[in-house]
Order: sequence, then C-alpha cells, then structure tokens
Amino acid sequence: MSTLSKRSTVYFEPSIHSALKLRAASSDTSVSELIDEAVRLLMREDQEDLEAVRQRVDEPEISYEDLLNSLQSDGKI
Repeated sequence: MSTLSKRSTVYFEPSIHSALKLRAASSDTSVSELIDEAVRLLMREDQEDLEAVRQRVDEPEISYEDLLNSLQSDGKI
C-alpha cells in the first residue's frame, strides 16, 4: 500500500500513459509511485545543478562575442 497522501491529476499522451502503466505492472508498483520517484529524481538533479552553480559563482565570466573573438584569434574558427 502506498504512503503517498496528496492527490493530483496528471495528463499524459496515450502512448506515454500506456508505457507508464506497463512499467508499473512489470515493477510491481503503482503509476503514482513511479511519478513520485521521477519527480524526486528531477528535484535532486535540480538541487545538484544549483549547487554546481553556487560553486562556480566566483569564476570569471566571458561573453559569447568575446569567446568567438578569442577562438578566431587562436585560429580555431
């Protein structure tokens, strides 16, 4: 039995919904639990991305134009 406690309506393309139902059945879990797991994974990835940005906040910035000019002057483009 699931420990999830909040409900939400989610709409999927029919083929995605069919695949999700098959995955749930083959892994002996519910569609809700699969969606919950996927959202948690997405949020963990976001958290990791935000941490990576925080770690790089003091790195020097370069504009795209400056990058192109540098590549050109180095003979790379």
